[in-house]
Amino acid sequence: MSGSVQNIRLVPGEVDLATLRAIYQGGVALTLADEARAAIDRASATVDAIVASGNVVYGINTGFGKLAQTQIPADRLAELQRNLVLSHSVGLGELLPDNVTRLVVATKIISLARGHSGVRIALIEALLALFNAGVMPCIPEKGSVGASGDLAPLAHLSLMLLGEGQVRVDGVLIPATEGLARVGLTPFVLGPKEGLALLNGTQVSTALALRGLFEGENLFAAGLMAGALSLEAIKGSIKPFDARIHQARGQQGQISVAAAVSALLEGSEILSSHANCGRVQDPYSIRCVPQVMGACLDNLSHAARVLQIEANAASDNPLVFSDSGDVISGGNFHAEPVAFAADIIALAVAEVGAISERRLALLLDTGLSGLPPFLVRDGGVNSGFMIAQVTAAALASENKSLAHPGSVDSLPTSANQEDHVSMATYAARRLGSMCFNTAAVVGIEAMAAAQGIDFHRPLQSSTLIEQEMSRIRAQVAFLDQDRLLAPDIDTMRLWASSNAWPEALSALLPSMRTTNVE
Repeated sequence: MSGSVQNIRLVPGEVDLATLRAIYQGGVALTLADEARAAIDRASATVDAIVASGNVVYGINTGFGKLAQTQIPADRLAELQRNLVLSHSVGLGELLPDNVTRLVVATKIISLARGHSGVRIALIEALLALFNAGVMPCIPEKGSVGASGDLAPLAHLSLMLLGEGQVRVDGVLIPATEGLARVGLTPFVLGPKEGLALLNGTQVSTALALRGLFEGENLFAAGLMAGALSLEAIKGSIKPFDARIHQARGQQGQISVAAAVSALLEGSEILSSHANCGRVQDPYSIRCVPQVMGACLDNLSHAARVLQIEANAASDNPLVFSDSGDVISGGNFHAEPVAFAADIIALAVAEVGAISERRLALLLDTGLSGLPPFLVRDGGVNSGFMIAQVTAAALASENKSLAHPGSVDSLPTSANQEDHVSMATYAARRLGSMCFNTAAVVGIEAMAAAQGIDFHRPLQSSTLIEQEMSRIRAQVAFLDQDRLLAPDIDTMRLWASSNAWPEALSALLPSMRTTNVE
């Protein structure tokens, strides 16, 4: 890895969201806390003792799934684990991007290092070395139903340890054997249970859901900033943000959002210029920002708590409890918590975009906004933001379909042995498309709101809003007359996807304020 690298020490079971966000963003190197190593060694020794005893234990010397009753002789256990990885590597579609793959590998390391998987420390150290060298497994995005864990995609992760297939370094595909050689490794011969421990688990679903959470947090902050810009553009009322209203209801997200927007607008000349205008009520998309965005914040916060727990979880099967010598088969690989969390994030992301699109429509309606029609002076000859709002409407509408819950779906697999699955992987994966859509919608709103504020010059907004206006104007110019807007829209989509927000907004985001698992 090149450039400035942040060193992160992983304490399995205690990795916080801020750390996971840093891994997602990149530029980090991972080490494992020394205190985790003893538990890993004990669990590995427990597996070795079971093999030596000849006792039949699922996942160690048996087949898998519907073949769990088939005993495997000791001299074929390595073949069993290798075949497991090869037979399960059936994923399809585009490869997961490096930011998601980093989270997959990191959370797999965390899970194995909890000391309940029975793998050798050398296997975990290999994953750490490959991660730190920027050697990423090639994981296709499709092929998992979210139980028994993310079998197919995690099998593709495991292929690199066997020296099979390809890996990716700085976006370039190279043979897995070459990737191993870069860190001084040769292909592994997997020990008893090691292949199963690698394949079982919710790490792909969790990584995809974490991406949705982190991107959703960025969009939430951007949506609040865009809403504040729009309030200024229409010379809306600040009264609905009075703290007393929200304390009377008691919803924490609502209270926090109202306070944040009030902080953004503190000291605005535009607000004071119409303090006695007699405006009674703004449309809901302005007046109910605390209620709608506050509910989104509460949902994001709940999903964040679930995903932080899951990122630290021992989620393979069976689990080794070395204190008693027990190896117990259960169902921690079932990703239902992740599926629900992803569905909740989807609702929040869709609503951030939906209310943003309504504010955009309000800005363009001269009868409601008091601004020039479609935010352009020479209307008729110029269409202004008319069709940009059509794009926003199309994307917001698409998100309605994408927001349909994935967790309510299930198809049985493995000859009905695995008869109810979570569909968490799809539920989490679709968040990528939803965040893209909402980023574009919010970006268009912010660009339109900035246009509206410029119509009020020389009046100034608050210090924070004017700083954001400068940031926007450094990227997109005022629309004097019609021009090609698609590049500006994409620029503003990236603006909405950033994480460079004032403290009043960033302090609301779960991954920037949650430091441990409750």
